[in-house]
Amino acid sequence: MAKLCAILAGLLLTAITLMTCASLIGRNTAGATLAGDFELTGVAAGAAIALFMPFCQLMRGNIIVDFFTTRLSHATNNKLDRFGALLLALMFGLLAWRTTLGGINSWSTHSETQILGFPEWVVYAAMVPPFVLTSVIGLCQAVFGFGKGLEAHP
Repeated sequence: MAKLCAILAGLLLTAITLMTCASLIGRNTAGATLAGDFELTGVAAGAAIALFMPFCQLMRGNIIVDFFTTRLSHATNNKLDRFGALLLALMFGLLAWRTTLGGINSWSTHSETQILGFPEWVVYAAMVPPFVLTSVIGLCQAVFGFGKGLEAHP
């Protein structure tokens, strides 16, 4: 599921890149532009960032500051990494909960983007499942460890 989320994020960013190129070419050659292209770019970028998070956590791609722990034993570092995964799981659980509430509020108030009138709740709805998945991945890593092939990079 994490790989599927990352693929969807890549497709989303590819589509937005193509749209931006079309808008720039149109603006610089024919004087025509796509109205609201920056709104769609912002909406898509927010959703894509959320969609990349599960794969990033699965691959342990988040920043690890190990300046103070390089001289500790492998077992101690493993415990610290698992604790970090637990904290990440809790934070993404909190993000999922608050994003859900934000989406419900956006839906109930009919909040839209200014130019296109794109409903903002759609972005919130796109962000919640990957946040939940990231939380579950972090929780599994905290409880069961990181598994073969997912060790920390030197």
